[in-house]
Amino acid sequence: MNGPLANNTVCDTTASPPKRAAALVEAMNITEKLANLVEYVMARSSSKGAPRLGLPPYEWWSEALHGVAASPGVSFNWSGGPFSYATSFANPITLSAAFDDELVQKVADVISTEARAFANAGSAGLDFWTPNINPWRDPRWGRGSETPGEDPVRIKGYVRSLLRGLEGEESIKKVIATCKHYAAYDLERWHNITRYEFDAIVSLQDLSEYYLPPFQQCARDSKVGSIMCSYNSLNGTPACANTYLMDDILRKHWRWTEDNNYITSDCNAIKDFLPDEHNFTQTAAEAAAAAYTAGTDTVCEVAGSPPYTDVVGAYDQKLLSEEVIDRALRRLYEGLVRAGYFDPASASPYRDIGWSDVNTAEAQALALQSASDGLVLLKNDGTLPIKLEGKTVALIGHWASGTRSMLGGYSGIPPYYHSPVYAAGQLNLTYKYASGPVAPASAARDTWTADALSAANKSDVILYFGGLDQSVASEDKDRDSIAWPPAQLTLIQTLAGLGKPLVVIQLGDQVDDTPLLTNPNVSAILWAGYPGQSGGTAVLNAITGVSPPAGRLPVTQYPSSYTSQLPLTDMSLRPDPASGRPGRTYRWLPRNATVLPFGYGLHYTNFTARPNPAQNFTLTPSALLAPCKLAHRDLCPLPYPVTVEVTNTGARTSDYVGLVFATTRDAGPPPHPLKTLVAYARLRGIAPGRTARAQVQVALGDLARVDAAGNRVLYPGRYGFVLGVGEDGEGEGEGGVVEMVVSGEEVVLDEFPQPRGE
Repeated sequence: MNGPLANNTVCDTTASPPKRAAALVEAMNITEKLANLVEYVMARSSSKGAPRLGLPPYEWWSEALHGVAASPGVSFNWSGGPFSYATSFANPITLSAAFDDELVQKVADVISTEARAFANAGSAGLDFWTPNINPWRDPRWGRGSETPGEDPVRIKGYVRSLLRGLEGEESIKKVIATCKHYAAYDLERWHNITRYEFDAIVSLQDLSEYYLPPFQQCARDSKVGSIMCSYNSLNGTPACANTYLMDDILRKHWRWTEDNNYITSDCNAIKDFLPDEHNFTQTAAEAAAAAYTAGTDTVCEVAGSPPYTDVVGAYDQKLLSEEVIDRALRRLYEGLVRAGYFDPASASPYRDIGWSDVNTAEAQALALQSASDGLVLLKNDGTLPIKLEGKTVALIGHWASGTRSMLGGYSGIPPYYHSPVYAAGQLNLTYKYASGPVAPASAARDTWTADALSAANKSDVILYFGGLDQSVASEDKDRDSIAWPPAQLTLIQTLAGLGKPLVVIQLGDQVDDTPLLTNPNVSAILWAGYPGQSGGTAVLNAITGVSPPAGRLPVTQYPSSYTSQLPLTDMSLRPDPASGRPGRTYRWLPRNATVLPFGYGLHYTNFTARPNPAQNFTLTPSALLAPCKLAHRDLCPLPYPVTVEVTNTGARTSDYVGLVFATTRDAGPPPHPLKTLVAYARLRGIAPGRTARAQVQVALGDLARVDAAGNRVLYPGRYGFVLGVGEDGEGEGEGGVVEMVVSGEEVVLDEFPQPRGE
């Protein structure tokens, strides 16, 4: 750093990060301070810096959901050459389906390496607004594919590993990650209700049990650098002005204060405090004061949508104190200090990362693996795997030659698009290609069936690449229907009538596959989600048996009738027999009420699996907790790890994902969840006749239940550990039950803070 700051403590690498950040803020005058509180992104003025001090402007908003992505802080070189692209991995929902946290960390490590390369070249910042960790509560939510799925334990494991890869484990952060959107955010635009005005009414029980555990992992356990507060209100108060969320829970209860971590608003969320949306404040100055005083530290404001966040008016009207302004700026700049922003290159382990570290051979292989490992086989009548050499193959559907559609949301520019058509060419297959519809209007002219039938009639095998894309479900776009788009379903049924092997490769979010599962002429269904730059290669490798699918659904597949039973605005998880409201997620919706359950996934071989130890055991809470020295009792593991033991009884080598669920019918008050995921492991390359084992730890907090006040309680009673996806732990040859009895008094593992004044 040159100029006057060279002699400021902010550039003294021997000083502590809090002192360095405080020295920088102290050197600013009030005009400079106010100029750096709001991020006017579309005006390209960013946080303005302080020219008098030699502090340059800084763009806080960069994106890297599944690779360095287009955003105000990221500049791709559109003329080609260095920094014209970045590796695009499978979208989070597909990567999550692999149930392999080691893979997640490897992917995140490559993403942060490429992000650092862009940053070192001046083409990105060091703050990346990722990951999106809101649990996918309802299948209609348009942004669900950005998340790891519906289960908090799965999301916590994903996030723990992702943050290790993104932020690194050195004293200097590799990048600063941002967990979003805090909290209870999963509605975009539904029946004239938008995220900008929506008030999420959530019980303390559901908040503590379901909506907050991923953020607890981020803040308390992984100490992420940043968190984004969301658009919606929570129980009457906008999230970005909610002191219960941001102070009582986040900073006080979870002690997210050690690194002066900062909170950013979602873009224009503070403007939404005004009467047209939340009607929480009357003026822009009042909105700014409410946000910063409650704990928001920087506001993302999209220019062109006045009124802007009026920090100057708030300060001039004495609604916003300089003490609060300084607190926000210290938090922001301490993040940059901890990322080495003010350090000389010699003091950082990441400054020598450059263009040669982007899109390496290792990154390309990992992108392919991220897609392959996340593929989920939903149906197979024995057709797959299939040898395609010597056959003519029909490649039909809107994704068959897909490019951007393979990537999903928050994507950058990949080095290449390996579509199914490209992959077929690489295999030297003889193929016929025809496109297809996505979700045309009912009055649209059918321009696809004739071409599709022509290609299919000339072929021996039909591969249909369909499902949803971002035109149907995305940010600011929720769904009403979770059925297959009618035009696609009609085309599939027409192709099925030809009597040829028909494999449906399903893109995007889950839809009700009942018509395909029950159609005997649909040979197989393979779900790919959004598989990234190598999606076509991954799918063809799976179909031909090069990479047998072994992923598991990270969400429930609901019947299309489900959406008529409750509104998207209902945030409750538990069923209500009195009103007829069904439960949400696999924990509260019975298996026979779903199309396919969370954790479902077939293989090309057969497995027998069981949890060990096979004997049952009895323990008291004191025996469970006494050996544990961890600061948070909910993190204490069971004294006996659960061993997943899997034998391949079939004829093909395959990976296997073991999901360990806990069940209880007498521990704590009813209603009891049907089952709860407590651990998982991916075992790789199990050859026919071989047995593989993996030990998994079960945390007491994941086994415990949450009471009406939000407290996490370990109740006495009988707990069963089952392996598999069926109601009784059986399915695909899986099974085995281990029973643990907890005797004695109930123990509160985590006492949840109560709202003020209650």
